[in-house]
Amino acid sequence: MIGKLLVRRLRGCELVVRIVETEAYLGSNDPASHAYRGRTARNDVMFCAGGALYVYFTYGMHYCANVVTEAPGKGCAVLLRAAEPLTGIAEMARRRALQPDNVRNLCNGPAKLCQALAIGPRENGADLSGPEIFLAADNASAHRRTIQRSPRVGIRNGTDRLYRYFEKGNPFVSGARRI
Repeated sequence: MIGKLLVRRLRGCELVVRIVETEAYLGSNDPASHAYRGRTARNDVMFCAGGALYVYFTYGMHYCANVVTEAPGKGCAVLLRAAEPLTGIAEMARRRALQPDNVRNLCNGPAKLCQALAIGPRENGADLSGPEIFLAADNASAHRRTIQRSPRVGIRNGTDRLYRYFEKGNPFVSGARRI
C-alpha cells in the first residue's frame, strides 16, 4: 500500500494523502493482531473481505484505521501509520488544530491520520472502493521508492516481526522506530 493514495470526500471537500507507512497484522498467526484470539464485536470488520476499512478506538481517545487485506474469515489487516498530505491541507490542519504550514505533523501517526481525514466509528466497515473514501493509484508520483521494514511500533507481542513498512527518507513517516 505504500505509495497508494487515500482519498476522502467530505461535504464537498476532497482530502488526499499518499500512504508512506503501514504495519501488517496477520490474524490468528500474529499475537499482536486484534484477530489473534478470534472474532469479536470489536474486530468483526477484520474478518470481512479485503477492501473494507477497520476502524478502532485506542487509548480511550484516538481512532486508528486499517485496510482489511484477505478473504473473508482470515482477520488480516494493514494499519495506516502515516501519510503525506497532498490535497485539502487547510481542511486537514483545521481538523488537527494545526497551522496549515505544519504539514509534516498532519498525518505522521495513525491517530493523526484519522483525525485529519475525519475517520472515526462511522467509517468502520466502509468499502474502500468509494465514493466517500477510497484507495487509488498515484499516477503523478511514479518515482522509484525504496521501501524498508522494521519491527512494529507500540505493541507488546510479536515484537520480533518486521511487519512495519515505510518509504525510506520520507519526512512524513512517523518518528517512532525510524531506521
